[in-house]
Amino acid sequence: MDFITGKHLSRRTFLRGVGATVALPFLDAMTPAGRLWARDVADPTRLVCIEMVHGSAGSSGWGADQNLWSPATVGRDFDLSPSALSPLEPYRDQLTIISDTDVRGAEAVIPKEIGGDHFRSSATFLTQGHPKQTESSDVHVGVSLDQIHAQRFGQDTPIPSMQLCIENVDQAGGCAYGYACVYTDTISWASPTQPLPMIRDPRVAFDQLFGAGGTPEARAARRRSSASILDFITGEVAQLKRDLDPSDRRRMDQYLENIREIERRIQKVVERNASGEVRALPEAPAGVPDSFDEHVKLMFDLQALAFESDMTRVFSFKLGRDASGRVYPGSGIDKGFHPASHHGDNEQNIADFAEINRYHVGMVPYFLDRLKTTMEGDANLLDKTMILYGSPMGDPNVHNHKRCPLFVVGGANGQLDGNLHVRAAPETPMANVMLSLMHKLGHDDLETFADSTAPFALQAATDQ
Repeated sequence: MDFITGKHLSRRTFLRGVGATVALPFLDAMTPAGRLWARDVADPTRLVCIEMVHGSAGSSGWGADQNLWSPATVGRDFDLSPSALSPLEPYRDQLTIISDTDVRGAEAVIPKEIGGDHFRSSATFLTQGHPKQTESSDVHVGVSLDQIHAQRFGQDTPIPSMQLCIENVDQAGGCAYGYACVYTDTISWASPTQPLPMIRDPRVAFDQLFGAGGTPEARAARRRSSASILDFITGEVAQLKRDLDPSDRRRMDQYLENIREIERRIQKVVERNASGEVRALPEAPAGVPDSFDEHVKLMFDLQALAFESDMTRVFSFKLGRDASGRVYPGSGIDKGFHPASHHGDNEQNIADFAEINRYHVGMVPYFLDRLKTTMEGDANLLDKTMILYGSPMGDPNVHNHKRCPLFVVGGANGQLDGNLHVRAAPETPMANVMLSLMHKLGHDDLETFADSTAPFALQAATDQ
């Protein structure tokens, strides 16, 4: 690795123009001459928490027998091919599957809560708490895992955390069974009473990351223009590149081209949606693609850019909304998501729902590829990231919260070995796993989390 002798850029260097603020990726020039990244730069683990609602086909009795979510074998010699996790095979060396944990906070505690599983489940995923049944503003559940991490390791970044989603989450007041809609609309809670809003529109997320217009009026004016935000920082880019060595200039060029490419894609979405053509999602903002694939990939690309520029280190990402009837053509199944989840214990219906599960998991490798090919110092971003994917529901046909799907992928700065499948004992709280994951993230002082009973051993029996 080459360094510029006597020259040093701050990791918090920004390129600024009218209506644009662009943070830089990590460059060799940001490491003092003669020093190494690993010894001298604090490097907290990035965290992405992904929720997909409605549980999994493999959480049903027949689905579990067919290994439609979890592999049959525990340890390291497992076969992913029958399961919805098969798209993760190229990343099995960084994959940890945790099977059969329960999310007890999502269960009904008193009779009047029975039937409200869809309307409290999302609030329990990262908090593992039990939501207070209310349709008013006196909501209460717990602090979510992502916010615990952001509160400790995200305060020195421009944005401590970001919350993204794919489905509409703008319903106010009560939803059903006496629950406020906010329990369904977000998975991130800064305090037991403070839910954090989620961003559905990639254009809004892009503006937040790159300071595109300081006021609503300025953003509206920029959107009416065909100019790129990079056009506002051309002079600063040219001046900076004169002081960089060739490898850093190439890195800068690639980073800026990635920003421009995402900006172009968002602009095309807006143009298409504003053209007057009939939309598949007529209620969605103009910046939201009708295509699930396109929407998810844009959001993943924005997360990768945010990590690369260290704008934030923490994301929560909600891929679905409970009781959604959305159809996913890419899955090959033409049933709506919620109707498909109520499979009636019919084997063909369960197999169909498993294909929807496989399709959703199949979105994740796109993100893993982006992180793996993005270098920061002497490692790639996937090695420095923990990605948690799961659901607070088990078998959606009966709305239970047992045998809930959960996996973790990424190197987490060397804290996760990967190539591992562990199966929990019956009635093990998912909170036990989350407590252990927080220890891996650097929260060693946490002794409990929500209803945890003990840390969960994230290792094969032969390694113990």
